[in-house]
Amino acid sequence: MIFIKQKPDILGALASSLCLIHCIATPFIFIAQSSAPLCCPAETPTWWKSIDYIFLAISFFAIFWSVKTTSNKWIKPSLCISWIGLAIVILNEKLMLFPLVEFAIYIPAFALVMLHLYNRKYCKCNTNKCCLNER
Repeated sequence: MIFIKQKPDILGALASSLCLIHCIATPFIFIAQSSAPLCCPAETPTWWKSIDYIFLAISFFAIFWSVKTTSNKWIKPSLCISWIGLAIVILNEKLMLFPLVEFAIYIPAFALVMLHLYNRKYCKCNTNKCCLNER
């Protein structure tokens, strides 16, 4: 928890990047799996499905702490909107609420990576107090 409070943008960019890699790799893994029906079950493993929720939770806490320490006013709503977009796409993928193109998940995930990296570069403080005072 200390790392999340001290370096939320690094954690957020890392979690979003891993989420992006997970989203890109999934189709290829299941194509390879479908070509070997004797060795693997046809259903997606539960642990693989739950990775989406783990990334979503980690990114929530990273955004929570980034928003508290950033001095840039437009970063706050941008991070929140991107996270909400990612959550909607993931929940829609699981619950099939409305039709959505497959690559839609890449947009908010990529936006979170870029926003965290930008925020990390923009708010260079030795302590959290200087960021908090600049609001």
